[in-house]
Amino acid sequence: MSSPTANTDGFVRKYIDLASSRLGAEVTFATDDFFADKARLIDPAPPVFIADKYDENGKWMDGWESRRKREEGYDHCIIRLGLPGVLHGVDIDTSHFTGNFPPSASIDACLVEGEPGPDTEWMEILPAVGLKGDSHHLHAIPDSRTWSHLRLNIYPDGGIARLRVYGQVQCNWDKRDPDEMVDLAALVNGGRGIAASDEHYGTPSQILAPGRGINMGDGWETRRRREPGNDWALISLGHPGVISKIDVDTAHFKGNYPDRCSIQAALVAGGTEESLVTQSMFWKTLLPEQKLEMDALHSFEKEVADIGLVSHIRLNIIPDGGISRLRLFGRISRGVK
Repeated sequence: MSSPTANTDGFVRKYIDLASSRLGAEVTFATDDFFADKARLIDPAPPVFIADKYDENGKWMDGWESRRKREEGYDHCIIRLGLPGVLHGVDIDTSHFTGNFPPSASIDACLVEGEPGPDTEWMEILPAVGLKGDSHHLHAIPDSRTWSHLRLNIYPDGGIARLRVYGQVQCNWDKRDPDEMVDLAALVNGGRGIAASDEHYGTPSQILAPGRGINMGDGWETRRRREPGNDWALISLGHPGVISKIDVDTAHFKGNYPDRCSIQAALVAGGTEESLVTQSMFWKTLLPEQKLEMDALHSFEKEVADIGLVSHIRLNIIPDGGISRLRLFGRISRGVK
């Protein structure tokens, strides 16, 4: 089975899954989900196979599966994204579906308030592509428009384990109160992780997710460091702003939390995301080194330095370990995107 990270476009690592139920995404409709509930299509957890599990309709499968079609046409389902966004790529995952996967699939999209209706205009963003059983199918989406809903078409029927939709949240910052204190790094506000020294047990974007972590796997954790130095992660804020309060949460990390942390930040102009790794070593200190405790929420306010407007931060964890959530509260600056 191919790996979802083996893609030359890099969208899996660079962007967040806008179809995740943790962001509020929902599968609102399916022409048929007789064998497997449509809601499983966007479960954040990896799909599993349980050999001896059956239900009243037959073999239990971890995904969305329609019955065998005995008439013309094809099946489809509609996904409301957690937040409207620009899409960069998708992963149509048929893991564990071997004799019951669709031969092909396509994806349409629309931008509507509320839910799509019979008069909604759908635009094809992924033409029909061939599928294989028990495989990841990674496809870049070369489209700069913003979408709120997707329609996944499967030809003619069968099962899909997961649909991952990688993109950038589009926030209407022009309508936000500039005096409102917001978490500028939150996924729901367009924040995202862009690089890290190590992602052995999770990506930096996971620490920007809504709510507190649900377990030790719901965060960013590095492997045990066996060499000098410390681990770090780079975060792009959803909008430049002045940060005045920081929360670092080590929930569920008990024998593997970082001993200390610090944060550097800058207002970045020019360069690439790859060049930021080198640049970040010289950014100003936003939060000096702070002692951390296990399984605890640490709030810093008086410790936060006034360094002005920033667009990116570098979280240093010393020497290694796991962080559940990071919150960067501040106010946006009008006229800066």
